[in-house]
Amino acid sequence: MKAYSIEFREKIVKAYEQGDTSIRKIAAQFDVSKGFVQKLLKQKQFTGHVQPKKQGGSLKSVLHSHTTQLTEMVEKYPDSTLSEYCEYWLSTHNQSVSPSMMCRELKKQNLTRKKNNTQ
Repeated sequence: MKAYSIEFREKIVKAYEQGDTSIRKIAAQFDVSKGFVQKLLKQKQFTGHVQPKKQGGSLKSVLHSHTTQLTEMVEKYPDSTLSEYCEYWLSTHNQSVSPSMMCRELKKQNLTRKKNNTQ
């Protein structure tokens, strides 16, 4: 969803500051959520402007920058489980990661964890 324009945001703040009205009434008047009006007023109070903040983006996993180490780990221990990979990672890098995080990062890097059926 595209951010509301600065002019629209300033109208909302101005309407609240001019009138003897509630946040709920302002939200209904401009067809926005009460939470949006509250955040807008708080932003205006602390920063002095109502410009939209940067939208989107994703958080990178702590494993994201360790592609070579992950590849080496899988090559060195191809028969290990996700839990064993997590334990290994904790012992070698002092970073605790969950099995789900490990699985997601291995999938992103197309590293398979095929197990040997012959024992």
